[in-house]
Order: sequence, then C-alpha cells, then structure tokens
Amino acid sequence: MSFGDAAQVFHIGPASCGVYGTPAGVCEALGRWGSVPLQELAAPAAELARDGVRLNAGQAYIAKILADLLTSTPECAALWAPQGHVLKEGELLRNPELGDALIRLGRDGAEPFYRGDIAAAVCDWLSARGAALSSENLAGYRALERAPVSVRYRDREVLTNPPPSAGGTLLAYALALLDRGPAPPTLSGVVEAMAAAQSERTPEFVEGLGEDGFLERFLATRLGARSPAEPGDRGHLGATTHISVLDARGRACSVTCSNGEGSGVVVPGTGIHLNNVMGEQDLNPLGFHRHPAGRRMPSMMAPSVVLRGEEVELVLGSAGSNRIRSALLQTIVGVVDHGLGARAAVEGPRVHFEDGTLYTEPGIDLSELAWPGMPAGARGQAVEFGALNLFFGGVQAVLRRDGAIDGAGDPRRGGVAVRA
Repeated sequence: MSFGDAAQVFHIGPASCGVYGTPAGVCEALGRWGSVPLQELAAPAAELARDGVRLNAGQAYIAKILADLLTSTPECAALWAPQGHVLKEGELLRNPELGDALIRLGRDGAEPFYRGDIAAAVCDWLSARGAALSSENLAGYRALERAPVSVRYRDREVLTNPPPSAGGTLLAYALALLDRGPAPPTLSGVVEAMAAAQSERTPEFVEGLGEDGFLERFLATRLGARSPAEPGDRGHLGATTHISVLDARGRACSVTCSNGEGSGVVVPGTGIHLNNVMGEQDLNPLGFHRHPAGRRMPSMMAPSVVLRGEEVELVLGSAGSNRIRSALLQTIVGVVDHGLGARAAVEGPRVHFEDGTLYTEPGIDLSELAWPGMPAGARGQAVEFGALNLFFGGVQAVLRRDGAIDGAGDPRRGGVAVRA
C-alpha cells in the first residue's frame, strides 16, 4: 500500500500553502505494520540531531551550492553557518530543537505536529511573516491509503507511487514501453522511453493527476495496459531522502521524503526547516498557486518494489527531482534485463533526457545515439558530465537474488547500505 505524504494544498486569497505530511504518514504506516515502538525508532535520530552529524563531502557540496538559501534567515544561518561561514566537510551540523521535536514524535505521535503546540508554533511563525498556512489546515490533514501503480515488466511486477504522484505514473509508462521491445533494451530504446514519458507532461496530464480513475485512463489510452492492482491485492506490501528496507521475513518498505532544497524558514523552538515544494518549478509546470484547494501536491518521488512471483526481488527509490524516474528506470533495467547486482545497477553510468538534451555520465557509449539516428522526440544536444554526479539522482536499493540479499547506496549522494 502507498501512503500519500506529499503536501496538501490550501488556498487563502491569491496564494496557496502546503501542509507537511511526513509525521502523519510515518505514524499511520507504523501503526499498521510496525514491530518496534515509535519512541525507540525516533531515539537514534533525536540523538544525532542533538549531538550533531559531521558533513561528508557530498553534503558539504550541496550546502555550498545552497549557501544563499541556508543563510537567508537568522534561524537557518544559526544551524548552517554558526561560525559565519556555511559548514564545510567534517564540520558539525547540530539541531538540538529538532532532536526535541523527534522525541515528541516518538512519545506523542503526530498529534503535536497537526493539532498541538508544535503546530501552533509553525502557524504563528508563518502567520507573522505573511504566510497562508492556518491551524485549520494542519488540523484537517490526514494520511491517505492508495493502491500502488502496478505494471508488468518482463516476468516481474513493478509496484510504484500512484497519482497524484507524477513520477510513479511516468516510470510505469516508460517500463511498459520498454516491455514491448526486446530484452535487454538498447540505449536508444531507453532514451526513447524517457523522451516519451517526458512528452506526456502536458497541461492535461498535470491537471488530471488529481482526478479519480486518471491512472487507468492514462495507461489504457497510451498502452492498452491492464488496470493497476485493486486495493488489497498486495497487502504484504534540504533534500530528498530515500530508504529501502527488506527484512528476513521478506517484508519490504520503500520510503521517499522530501524537503526540496528547503525554504530557509526554520521555526524557532521546533528545529523544523520547512519545505519549498509550493515553489518548486518542476512540480508546478502550469504556474504557481494553480492547484485547487484540498488537492495533494504532485511529486516526482516514486518509491518502488519489484516482485518476482509472490516474492520481493528489488526495493528501490531515489532522490533527484525529475531525474528520479530515469534513475529508477535504468536501475530496474540493470537488475532485470542485465542481471546486475545491486551495487553495479546503482553505480552504473546513467543518462537522462529532458527538453531536447541528453545528459550523460562517463562510460555511456554515445555511438549508438549518432545524432541522425536519435530516437523520435529525442533529437537535440548532449551534455556529458566529467564524473558520477548528484544531478542523476540517488538510488538506494536492496536486492534479493537466489536467497542472498545485496544492498547498495548511491555514491552520487553519499548513500550507504547496512546489514542489520
């Protein structure tokens, strides 16, 4: 099952605001399937927030890129530039107030974040600065259960994030297109599938994401594809962060959360750095403040699971905005079509096609994509990066094959794999 934890939109006058959903989604999922008390789960994170975490090279690089944003308010600068400069590799990032909020989450659940003192602190701080979020907006938020998108790929079934997420729908569409062709697909075939998915991001697609039955209509008209799984079919089942987990009993968890790049707004007394999803251009292609009140925000996040028969074979997800779907597409192709292990599939060089430009990492043979023979819709220029780059996402994956479990964290974003 999927829990929509993207922001829910509310309108006040000409502006709109989004309600955060992660606390509600975490508590709802834990209440249904969790085996460890939330207080126990939250304690290590709270300790890290209080004691601090030393930035690795990737985190320091992102902080440098976002330096203007991270120092845009005194509250954010106090966290990210306590000595007058944005934190560098090896320096300590501490957020004791966030540690306290995490302890509250573990002890009291989501209630304080939506109807308690933390909610009041968020609303008061924003209201004093002209923002639109109200206590009624927060109090009215609920985590929703949705049936996942289900698409066949070779002899597997891929389950991914349903509408109003755009990322899962477009990933399913690209996989279905590749499934019609030979295995393994050619590089041209992969790029053509990316181009086809990109071309579907029309005003009609964006507006339709919030409509009942949109997924079935979209896939059926493009592919003649079967409907996604009905609810109950699979009951066992400043940045974007993904976690993939597979336990000894074969139970899988794939969770993606996002703060965008953050807004620079940190609410005193809570340590909460509010997201900037309402201002992220890729999620608002028709213009800002256009989503109807009450609608869940669209998202490119696409936490996914690949089933082989009745068993979970691959658990994966990624950061990377609109590169999420291309990163996941290539990782699934690597595992399913090329038989790669988790690390090879995650660390292999990637391509991404967007708006007539093909972006590539070193190791991609572009001779197959000689420009006169580029796939339909994919003609344009190529931009080659000098090394693996965070631009191409950050896939975290766990693979079960022949009884053995293998995991991989994406080096592009400092990912790690841990066997507990």
